[in-house]
Amino acid sequence: MPFVPVGVLLRDAEEQGYAVGAFNCNNMELVQAIVAAAEAERSPVILQASQGAIKYAGLAYLVAMARAAARGVRVPVALHLDHGTSFEQAVRCVAAGFSSVMIDGSHLPLEENIALTRRVVEVARAAGVSVEGELGRIMGAEDEIKVEEREAFFTDPAEARYFVERTGVDSLAVSVGTAHGRYQGEPRLDFERLSRIKELVRVPLVLHGASGVPEEAIREAVRRGVRKINIDTEIREAFVGALRRELGAHPQEIDPRKILGPAREAAVEVIRAKMRLFGCAGKARV
Repeated sequence: MPFVPVGVLLRDAEEQGYAVGAFNCNNMELVQAIVAAAEAERSPVILQASQGAIKYAGLAYLVAMARAAARGVRVPVALHLDHGTSFEQAVRCVAAGFSSVMIDGSHLPLEENIALTRRVVEVARAAGVSVEGELGRIMGAEDEIKVEEREAFFTDPAEARYFVERTGVDSLAVSVGTAHGRYQGEPRLDFERLSRIKELVRVPLVLHGASGVPEEAIREAVRRGVRKINIDTEIREAFVGALRRELGAHPQEIDPRKILGPAREAAVEVIRAKMRLFGCAGKARV
């Protein structure tokens, strides 16, 4: 099955009131874990590659692995650039076969963010590729992108409407209290702000930094209009935790398959649980 634009997946999610999981990958085992979980749960799924993943694995390798994975399952699979920071990078990903790109100009003044995002939309739309924009800064670290707490700010609902109208993005990542990486305390989401943004913006909303957010808060965010939810840290924790256990239990093992296999299965279980939580389990159109 070819890659599906994220915009198509999110339209179905909007109609039925669920969110699609977007899961970061940077090696073969994680790609396999994500699509295996989607197949098991009969869920649409978004494979995400960040700048760090592309630097580590290589753009061509990531696309080839994702294509092989998508051909092997009967559920819709999208391939999405997570936190692209330049026009050139977004164009490279479109040319390489991504079905969706995020251009993150949230660090720029509003009008510069709009101009950059609109340029990406013009190129991507001609290729049938979806575009996610971001307004508001989300705390924490995402591979090579770091936002200190003092730099983070919440998305302004009126600016969100203006941004979407001026750029034509297919979805919008908003800052309502989540953070990238591990939380030091329990995150508190600004649900009233989220509802106001949803009232004013006519595209699906995206929640970044959702690893570690309490389940009820995730459910409430979905009820209030979030249609794409990004998960990375919890997958890494499960994967690396299983690796450590296997190495500790079998310190003389030299077969990578016997170490990486259990790590892959640990990631599958985390991803399946997230799909059930988001409401996308059982929603695949085949």
